[in-house]
Parts: sequence; structure tokens; C-alpha cells
Amino acid sequence: MARSFRYCLLIIALAVSMMANAQSSANVKRVVVNGVSFRMIYVEGGTFTMGATKEQGAEVETVELPLHKVELSNYYIGETEVTQAMWMAVMGRGQNPSHFVDSEKPVEQISWMDCQRFIRKLNELTGMCFRLPTEAEWEFAARGGIRSKGFRYAGGDDIESVAWVLSNSKDVTHRVKEKRPNELGLYDMSGNVLEWCQDVLCRYKTADAKNPCGKAKSEFRVNRGGSFCNSAARCRVSYRNASSYKNSSPILGFRLVLDFPCPENETAEE
Repeated sequence: MARSFRYCLLIIALAVSMMANAQSSANVKRVVVNGVSFRMIYVEGGTFTMGATKEQGAEVETVELPLHKVELSNYYIGETEVTQAMWMAVMGRGQNPSHFVDSEKPVEQISWMDCQRFIRKLNELTGMCFRLPTEAEWEFAARGGIRSKGFRYAGGDDIESVAWVLSNSKDVTHRVKEKRPNELGLYDMSGNVLEWCQDVLCRYKTADAKNPCGKAKSEFRVNRGGSFCNSAARCRVSYRNASSYKNSSPILGFRLVLDFPCPENETAEE
């Protein structure tokens, strides 16, 4: 009787494990390009408060206000920043613009325009619809989506455990996935390199918004998350930064979003 009971428990545990694995695989898309693989993590849409919420502390800036509600649809976002290996798989093996050369470090020294060229070629190679995240999608994912625990940084309140920043980076980038991920399993959304977003930098509005996307033409495009040479304050999930779309530097990289269907002109040059 006891043996039969233990056997039943084993079968139940196995079934639960198989269900969990199936659910986990459904929430991850593995993409392979010229022998290099990367993972896109499913983000279940929802509504969140965007901007300098109370856990962001006393270091908030005017551009992070006012607080406003944003509703987002489902999407996939890169588990990591685009690495140099991923960049070369798409653009060619001799086409690494990075200052800190290492195939598993994030690609950097790329402009917003460079990102658009990479994305167009990636979409041609895969037949899929990759793009840069909107600023709202980036912040929602950095906060942990509907699983958010209200952290100050992406993945926790202890910056040293979740990010490479001025205090611990030794003034260089680091390989992806060396710090603790956030609630969605996303790495380095605080620190390492700043991440380009699709949007132009503009003032927040108080009105609620659904899937906001700043498509207006402007020289200054948003980048988020802070970098290895920024203070912890500039790596908060609500902190906003922007650069000319032509600008490139060793602190600028990016992360992909996978969308269905592909929005028209989302990756068009401007």
C-alpha cells in the first residue's frame, strides 16, 4: 500500500514537472541565426504605473513624472542584451564595432540607426518581426511585468547583485547573465550598457495610454537602464536618458523585442 502510494506521488510529481516544462518552453522562443542562438522571453501584457513610483526614492528627475497608467499587449523581449556574437552572426564576422571585445559581452558603440540596420537584416534572415522595444515595453519588462515585486532596480533593491555599475564594474562591460535576473528571467536591464528604445524623448502625459509608441521624428531617442559607468541612481527602472540617433559610444547597446504582427514602418530609417 505504501509502495503504491509512493508510486502515485511519483507519477503526480512527474506530471507536474512535465506541465511546468511545457509552460516554460511556451514562454521562451529560441532563435538560431548562423549557428548563434538567443532566447526571447514572453511578457504577458498588463497595466502598470509608469514613471517615478515611490520605491524610486528621492533621486527622481522631472522627466520621470508625472506618473501615468499604461496598458500593454503581450510581447517577447530578449533575455539578454544583444551580444557581440549575435551581432556578428547577423552583420558578418568582421563587423564588430565594440570597444570591449568579447563575443559574450553586449555589443556597443552602435547608434540607433545601426540598430535599425541590424534589425532589418535579422528580420530578412529569420522571416520574423524583431524591433526595438518601446520605452513603455522596456520599463514594464524591467519592472518584472505582472510578476513585479516593486524593486528599485531590475531584479532587486541591491544594485551590486543585479547590475554592473560604476561601483563594481572596474570601468568595463561584462559578459551577459553574470548578475541575478529579474522576475521575468531578464538579465542586465539595469547596468552593463544603456539600451536603445524606439521612442523619441518627450514629456509624459497624465492620461492613461495603451501600447504607447513615440514614432515622431526627432534627433533624440530614448535609452534606458544605465551602464557600467553610471551611478546606481541612473540604473533605476524609471530613469530616462536620451541620445542623438546618430550617436554611438561604448556605453550604448540594445535589446530586442519580437512582435506579431509586424507594425508598419517600425524599423524604418529616419
